[in-house]
Amino acid sequence: MQASRALDALRDRGWTLAVAESLTGGLLSARVVDTPGASAVHRGAVVAYATDLKATLLGVPRALLDAVGAVDPDVALHMADGVRARLGADVGVATTGVAGPDPQAGHPPGTVFVAVVAPTARRVRALDLAGDRVRVREQAVAAALGLLEDVLAEADPGTDLGGSVGRAAPSG
Repeated sequence: MQASRALDALRDRGWTLAVAESLTGGLLSARVVDTPGASAVHRGAVVAYATDLKATLLGVPRALLDAVGAVDPDVALHMADGVRARLGADVGVATTGVAGPDPQAGHPPGTVFVAVVAPTARRVRALDLAGDRVRVREQAVAAALGLLEDVLAEADPGTDLGGSVGRAAPSG
């Protein structure tokens, strides 16, 4: 169970978690809180489905949203950073993309970005997911938890790298 492993790693480091979601619409946070003991590390979540809410609730720069739209790796990073700051968590995780069935702003269904911002890293992963709307959302949640696990596995609990930027290779 991915969420359980991630929560154990967060607890081991004494870190807390906050989640920002767009296309997953609360599914990622639900997966986290389905795990016994989640309340020890999970601070909360923001579902910012509408583009303007990404700016007002999560602090994504309006100029960035105007320039690239909501489906963008930098938007995902800003969402993760914003939820981390606004909810007072050590780690922020974010999802943004197109669940389908229709394209959005020129992006086909299955275009997804997941991001993690932690004391030791800033990472974003681009995804090209196949399937219907439900399948894309489920895969996005799994990818976000996978990226969170990757970041936590690399993090020495005593090290703060100052938020170095890293980009994971697209996976599909």
